Amino acid sequence: MKGLKQHIRSIPDFPKKGILFYDVTTLLNNKNKFKEVMDVLYERYIEKDIDAIVAIEARGFIFGAALANKLGAAFAPIRKKGKLPYSTSSVTYSLEYGEDTIEIHEDAFKPGAKVLIVDDLLATGGTMAAAVELVKKLKGDIVEVSFVIELSDLKGRDKLKGLPVYSMVKY
Repeated sequence: MKGLKQHIRSIPDFPKKGILFYDVTTLLNNKNKFKEVMDVLYERYIEKDIDAIVAIEARGFIFGAALANKLGAAFAPIRKKGKLPYSTSSVTYSLEYGEDTIEIHEDAFKPGAKVLIVDDLLATGGTMAAAVELVKKLKGDIVEVSFVIELSDLKGRDKLKGLPVYSMVKY
């Protein structure tokens, strides 16, 4: 999407030294640019008959919930272990140092639902690969995996092979 990068702030050494963090709050603070992003996503998915949008905590919720509302689709959050109040399905995945677990409500969508998975940023792909596994466990039909930002050098797409992947801007 043309001109999107200038609305995303980069912060060196956050959350730790050596990391360049891409901050979408500057995009969200610009009502016209945020609307443009949501309009582009809406146009991309309006003809796909999406039943549910699944989004990853926390910034994925912003884009996923807004898009679900625009599309008239259900919204289902994926959260870290212990944050959802009802019966959940979970997946544990490897991080650079250790493991993490994410969960989704078992009744987030019906089996066979057409599901779009949304997050703000694709880096190494570990969290999204775990999210994909969760959606498959619930027997969702993944239409696409969608991101606002993709960090191409980190090769996160490699963990999503076989799935359609969309990103609005690449660094």
